[in-house]
Amino acid sequence: MTTNTTSPRQPPGQVATALPDRWLLQDAKARFSELVRRVRSEGPQHVTVHGREAVVVVAAEEFRRMQGAQTGKALVDALRASPGADVELQLGEPVRAPVRGVAL
Repeated sequence: MTTNTTSPRQPPGQVATALPDRWLLQDAKARFSELVRRVRSEGPQHVTVHGREAVVVVAAEEFRRMQGAQTGKALVDALRASPGADVELQLGEPVRAPVRGVAL
């Protein structure tokens, strides 16, 4: 990681802040294995581009936990809460369409 030194990409007089969980993009690319090790041992790591936070690298387990189970429950809850939840749809009989053969 970088230390508190002036960077050629920063305006003169501005100092780069080196925090333990912050990486410049070029450092993250050059030391990707270390970045991954730190994610696993220390937690999420932030990557900056031109001094602005661009992404946060997290462990796969943490990502799955944050993403939650893919059950569709949120969609079902949203549909049940919609103003049209009481509307009943009248569906016709299913139509069987011919299937064409495909040469593989």
